[in-house]
Amino acid sequence: MDIEGLNNLNLDMGGPWEAVLAAMLALMMFAVALGLKPSQFAFFKTDPKHYLAGVLAQIIGLPLLTLGLVYVLNPLPSLALGMILIACCPGGNISNIMSMFGRANTALSVSMTATSSLAAAFITPLSILFWLSLYPPTQALLTTINFDVVAFLLQTLFILALPIVLGMVVAQKAPGFAAKIRKPLAMIAIIIIMFMIIIGFYKYREIIPLTAKFVIPLVVIHNALGLSLGYFIGLLTRADIPTRRALTFEVGIQNSALGFVILITQLEGLGGAAVITGMWGLWHLVSGWTMVGAFRHVDKIQKNKNRRHINV
Repeated sequence: MDIEGLNNLNLDMGGPWEAVLAAMLALMMFAVALGLKPSQFAFFKTDPKHYLAGVLAQIIGLPLLTLGLVYVLNPLPSLALGMILIACCPGGNISNIMSMFGRANTALSVSMTATSSLAAAFITPLSILFWLSLYPPTQALLTTINFDVVAFLLQTLFILALPIVLGMVVAQKAPGFAAKIRKPLAMIAIIIIMFMIIIGFYKYREIIPLTAKFVIPLVVIHNALGLSLGYFIGLLTRADIPTRRALTFEVGIQNSALGFVILITQLEGLGGAAVITGMWGLWHLVSGWTMVGAFRHVDKIQKNKNRRHINV
């Protein structure tokens, strides 16, 4: 199969397995909602400028930047669909850990992750449809898979929104019980989703070497622009260094697992898009931890400079 064949390739996990994926995604969103607390949104009142700028960069800035990128690079429609899909997903929870180790504003990172996770239930489906419609090749590609807009919205809202609402109700009514079951449920959902993603990539392993040289540059450029956008937003709002770092991680680290599940269960597993989301999931770990190392190295250099200045 050549690179052009990706547009016609559909990853089929099988009906029962796709149902399991959808159920695990719902379970993951339910677990996320169990951990949502009013304190996580405190930045809306105490530091709204950086918080709102970061949220807007996630919800509007990254998809808009991605749209411009696909117009410039003109990738295959299925690859462009994967890039736009990723850009519309919420931030990944791993960004909170990277913020902690990268000496960033961890509280802001947690607040933004909570916001994007909550917004994902209602905004992500509409965002995907909106941004895909602005790029003719992806809009045309949706017609080839007999895409039903109403069914997509209803199914995605059922998978994302209902668990979020139920989780928030449980967290409000029984906070102790919610805290007890949140981590085990999240771990179960994540492990099963990752296991099924690995199975999917093993099943279609022959396409990865054929497409890597086309896909990896797209993922690297796309992710670099996302990280840069987050840092630039921090500069624009005159944020301090820890806050700039938090914005970098929040805008540049996306929930690719969510994108992959939506793709498989709602968008017929388009081959190019699946490869993009899979590669993104691997690469943003590399780029994110590289940024952690870079930030810590900068801190070490600054610390040594300060010591020399004091000694002088």
